Amino acid sequence: MKLSARNWMQVEEYLVRDDRIVLPVGSTEQHAYLSLATDSVLAERIAVEAAEPLGVLVLPAMPFGIAPGFAAFPGTVSLRPETLVAVVSEVLETLYEQGFRGFLLVNGHGGNDPVRAPLEGWAAERAAARFHFHSWWDSPAVRAAAAEVYPGEATHASWFENFPWTRLADVEQPGEDKPVITDREALRELDPTAVRAAIGDGSYGGPYQVPDEDGLRVWAAGVAEVRALIERL
Repeated sequence: MKLSARNWMQVEEYLVRDDRIVLPVGSTEQHAYLSLATDSVLAERIAVEAAEPLGVLVLPAMPFGIAPGFAAFPGTVSLRPETLVAVVSEVLETLYEQGFRGFLLVNGHGGNDPVRAPLEGWAAERAAARFHFHSWWDSPAVRAAAAEVYPGEATHASWFENFPWTRLADVEQPGEDKPVITDREALRELDPTAVRAAIGDGSYGGPYQVPDEDGLRVWAAGVAEVRALIERL
């Protein structure tokens, strides 16, 4: 249930019966041939699909995250960790003061992980707050489903993030697999220009696309897992 489709009076009525809300947090960054908004699109969509049958509110996705390594790819936007922590904690604080108590942050970008501990600290300081940070793609159910579809590693800007809602209508996906970049830790030591030179089109390797029926099996596992987290919130 999207917050953007409600007015303040409807939200006030919602708070009489439920105090849960979901915050998707993504990133605007290069994803090879996919949308620059891939991480935000996926975080918001999976949150909405999971929450809709439960009647739980979902905020608009936070579109910017921590992505300094991709800064040499035009269109990428990166925040400092402390900036993202400040913004998200202020969002949570505003909602907490209004009466929300159960918060699920659905993370769509691996680079955002440094905000987890500070936000858990925010919740720990408020006795009534219930907070959970969940990176939707990095979970046992999703990883197991992905391994059934493709036995190799699921990587950035590969088939693993290629869904009908992250593709661009006028962009054709390459037909061949890309060799997987194995030493990604070394990429973190490079400046953005060197990162771009090292990874080429931006994909970390593997197939660019698999049949939609296979990819949607992975998606369904992710939706089910987020829904279970909302139910336990």
